[in-house]
Amino acid sequence: MAKKSNNGVGYGSPPLHSRFKRGHSGNPRGRPKGSLNFATDLKNTLLAPVALNDGGRSRRVTTQKAALLRLREKALKGEVRALDRFLYYAMAMSGDATEDATKSPSVDDQAILEAFRQQILAEATAAAPPKREGEDDT
Repeated sequence: MAKKSNNGVGYGSPPLHSRFKRGHSGNPRGRPKGSLNFATDLKNTLLAPVALNDGGRSRRVTTQKAALLRLREKALKGEVRALDRFLYYAMAMSGDATEDATKSPSVDDQAILEAFRQQILAEATAAAPPKREGEDDT
């Protein structure tokens, strides 16, 4: 049978002889110097030059620009998903999407919306069955 001792050994408290010694790391090799994270790798990949055939002439552009030119070509050929994505990028860059979302409706638009709201409420109350005596609102 194992002998129990009260020297603080248990979950989260390993024996003293197997603990990390003072001044020594638990991960001595650690992350190698010069290793890059994903964001840096992505940035470097997008900035890498590629050869592109543009109208019969070869030219070098960044990978990012080449991808956008390919997206533009597909959008102009009529691919709906490419066109949607291209317009999304264009709207995001122009700032029109953010201005429309924060702009309040004009006075005329507010009057139209209020008239529509009143019409819907009138139709809802007219269509509701009359209440019988003794019925709850719940």
